[in-house]
Amino acid sequence: MKPEETAGVGKIPSGLFIIAARHGDRIDGFLGSFVQQVSMEPLVIALAVKPGRPVYDSIIAGSVFTINVVGEHDKSFLKLFWKGYDPSENPFDELPYRETENGGIELSQALASIDVRKTAHFHPGDHELVLAEVISSVVLKDEKPVVHLRRNGLSY
Repeated sequence: MKPEETAGVGKIPSGLFIIAARHGDRIDGFLGSFVQQVSMEPLVIALAVKPGRPVYDSIIAGSVFTINVVGEHDKSFLKLFWKGYDPSENPFDELPYRETENGGIELSQALASIDVRKTAHFHPGDHELVLAEVISSVVLKDEKPVVHLRRNGLSY
């Protein structure tokens, strides 16, 4: 399909999220926008992860990972993740965070954090679809989340 033929798909709103986890001795993560609650009982989140992204292997292996919800108050830390980063440079070296009781990585600048663990994954296309059960979640700031719209269905 051509980009102009997928413009309607780009109007599906999503948030912006920093998906973070411990990967061995290193904390890693990526900027995600394909995240959605898909079940209430149990409480399950679906997200799309492109193979090769930082923490992909940890997520697929079933490690606890954290979905950090980006709020309107401070988006400055997104620039560290927007274009990806060189593996020798870790944005978490510059960001304040804390390790949660579950072993997740909660960014201090986030609006909310959600610790999850993968329960299933599927390969429908160029991204893996991951279903993850919520272990815990917390609201860190009282504000609105960022709402993200894309130009079309073929770009981030």
